[in-house]
Amino acid sequence: MPNYEYECTHCKHRFEAFQKITDSPLDKCPKCQHKVKRLIGSGSGIIFKGRGFYATDYRKGNPPSKPASCPKADQGCGGCHPHD
Repeated sequence: MPNYEYECTHCKHRFEAFQKITDSPLDKCPKCQHKVKRLIGSGSGIIFKGRGFYATDYRKGNPPSKPASCPKADQGCGGCHPHD
């Protein structure tokens, strides 16, 4: 549910309301009970969590290829890619 920001047309009090998208906009100021207007463009930030949707959900094409061998494979390193 989004957070909507409102401003009173009388006392200029600004406040936020946590509402469903389908809820009707508020019409009265909680301080003076006069008419309020919903501010456009506020409270609609995007929050990315986790490893990122681009790399895991919506990417087109093949995933990036892994290196053919470990850069230190000739030195006996098996940490990047275990060798059989």
